[in-house]
Amino acid sequence: MFDALADYRRLIGAGARLTRHDALIPVEFAQHLPAPARWVGAATRIGARRRDGDGRPLRPGERLAAAFEGMSPAYVKLGQFMATRPDIIGFDMARDLGRLQDRMPPFSRDEAIREIERAFGRPLDDIFDDFSEPIAAASIAQVHRARTKDGRDVAVKVLRPRIEPQVAAEFRAFERAARHIETMTRETRRMEPVRFIETLKAAAALELDLRMEAAAASALKDDLKDNPAVRIPEIVWPLTARRVLTLEWIDATPVNDDASLDAKGVDRSRLARTIIETFLTQALMKGFFHADMHQGNLMIDERGRLALVDFGIMGRLNEATRRTFAEIIHGFITRDYRRTAKVHFDAGYVPKDQSIDAFAQGLRAVGEPLFGLSADKVDMSRVLQQLFDVTALFDMHLRPELVLLQRTMVTVEGVARGLDPQINMWEAATPIVRMAIAEAIGPRRQIERLRDATQKALDIAPHLPRYVEIIAAAGEQVSADRLALSRQANDDLAKALSQQGKLTRAALWFAGLGAIALAAVMLVDKI
Repeated sequence: MFDALADYRRLIGAGARLTRHDALIPVEFAQHLPAPARWVGAATRIGARRRDGDGRPLRPGERLAAAFEGMSPAYVKLGQFMATRPDIIGFDMARDLGRLQDRMPPFSRDEAIREIERAFGRPLDDIFDDFSEPIAAASIAQVHRARTKDGRDVAVKVLRPRIEPQVAAEFRAFERAARHIETMTRETRRMEPVRFIETLKAAAALELDLRMEAAAASALKDDLKDNPAVRIPEIVWPLTARRVLTLEWIDATPVNDDASLDAKGVDRSRLARTIIETFLTQALMKGFFHADMHQGNLMIDERGRLALVDFGIMGRLNEATRRTFAEIIHGFITRDYRRTAKVHFDAGYVPKDQSIDAFAQGLRAVGEPLFGLSADKVDMSRVLQQLFDVTALFDMHLRPELVLLQRTMVTVEGVARGLDPQINMWEAATPIVRMAIAEAIGPRRQIERLRDATQKALDIAPHLPRYVEIIAAAGEQVSADRLALSRQANDDLAKALSQQGKLTRAALWFAGLGAIALAAVMLVDKI
């Protein structure tokens, strides 16, 4: 009961702040609501701020972003994730929320020092020779520059004091609100707000343990170690704890600093392709990807390499999802819309009672207008609106595991377009998608699956004699008239008994195939 009261108090407080920005029931949307909602909206709009400092009228999304920026970290994260759901909130609002800046006033250097000393149980002077004032502050943590005792320049990320209980309380209130929203209409149930909040909550929980961020950076560095065009900072593990992360300092230029990039002679078109290829390599080939690839987290180092930083939000795709995603993209690239539709159905993304051919027709309507167009010729708002209309028409539900992927794809597309407005997204994606398809369904993968099936057959083979004994005993029982079985049942049992010899031979045959498959895999590896 007390939790419920606290949750409603938090939600009411958040609602009050939203009303001050006319972001709770915006005047632009009021005419679409029932009369009681319009009356409430009119009352809450009294005294609301709907203009910026220069007197320019603010759009609803801009007002919502402004409200969130002054609220708790959980609301900043909520706004950033809402930007990935234009199907729910509309494209203009999603675009405005996409510019939501995760910037907060810094906490003091003294507080940061106390957190570090508490984490490592010793004075700061025993850890660092130099420790700066905050150089960047976000909703969850802030960053300082420091120098270790062995002379290395490092970045030190420190969580905000008392951030964990605050975020936990906010997400509990979000979940309560989402449960209410989900019961309102069939459309809100299709959007699955509860699962959406659960996904957001899980991502935020990882951000609150900086050891997880360190592990993510280390894993991503291993995944991309063979790509000379990409740089991931080294983790300083002895100086990393749950609330403190220490990693290599990288002197680099942000990818949105056009003047500095031009002064360095950076090929911005090539850089745009590198960013797309790097993201798709992570998502499709490795199944583990940086899920916050906005311009502030992408930089160019002194050797012209793409440097990724801030690994608090990471995404994972299992093998089946990677294969599905790669086949969907491949279907669009090759314009095989029926195959693309079938992949959706096979993966369970679209209910089985829908028509594959009709869904393929809807996908064709989305895909055909895009071919041969550069990024500056594509109205992504219109394309995405049509795609969401198609998925809603066929009752396609939100896939929580794809929320971060969708968000990152939109972000990467925007960064690449900013660097090279003429970039052809399909053409840039094609090489990585082809590699992913070959990896997922090519000969090597088929051999590996055969090897797995063989191993399962070998695991079953030792138990076959026992199965034969059980069935034989059942046969004796039948012959002794201990069971009253129909003639058909007796015939079925006889067939089952005759199959046992075949099963035993099949197991041995699979064992032989296993040896062949193993040899084939070794041969492929050598090739």
